[in-house]
Amino acid sequence: MGGHVFAAAPYNHFTMRNAGASSLRDRKVQRLPQHVGIIPDGNRRWAQGQGYEKHDGYEFGLQPGLELYSECLALGISEITFYGFTVDNTKRPSVQIDAFRNACVKAVAELEKRDADLLVVGNTQSALFPKELVRYAQRTRIGEGRIKVNFLVNYSWNWDLNHSLKVADAHQCDNVADGIASADISRMDLIVRWGGGRRLSGFLPVQSIYADIYVVDELWPDFSLEQFHQALAWYQDQDVTLGG
Repeated sequence: MGGHVFAAAPYNHFTMRNAGASSLRDRKVQRLPQHVGIIPDGNRRWAQGQGYEKHDGYEFGLQPGLELYSECLALGISEITFYGFTVDNTKRPSVQIDAFRNACVKAVAELEKRDADLLVVGNTQSALFPKELVRYAQRTRIGEGRIKVNFLVNYSWNWDLNHSLKVADAHQCDNVADGIASADISRMDLIVRWGGGRRLSGFLPVQSIYADIYVVDELWPDFSLEQFHQALAWYQDQDVTLGG
């Protein structure tokens, strides 16, 4: 993973909304996923390919995330989860750690200017968790809300699941899934991964259980709305039975 994050160029809501709606109408899209998970991989590879240092790639991953957020909002998708960075990512060189931590803080600062029911999920007890984001460890309404946005920051699937043990000990919880750290995030319908990787990389193991997974070969900083529209068009042909 590229320490996956998503300065922001001006956003023209009318243009973006109509471009998205037109493209999807041409594809005869009838069913949209209610919750989309995003794995924005390839920032470091992109930076190297452009002649930058690896850590420079995270800054270029910000604008794609904001464009994708805006498109989901315009289309009426009700929830979106971005994979920010993981505990495993913090094994990288310190200059890269600083870069993707700062990119996460900047991403949230941009969301603060918009509408979102924002939740940041990750190990807030770690020194590597950005202190600026601690206040969003509980879901917080920004502006009019309008769309749930979840951001995984200093996240670990193991930390997430083990949280249920603490809850079970304290409250004798009957359903382990109700006690995980990410319990306020709903089941994902569609996961889109940029960068060509064919793995979940520990991305919300409970909520991804029935998700369809679409892989974009292009690297995350090369994001285009057309790539996302292709994922949504592909999703139309998937058989959503949830095991039934």
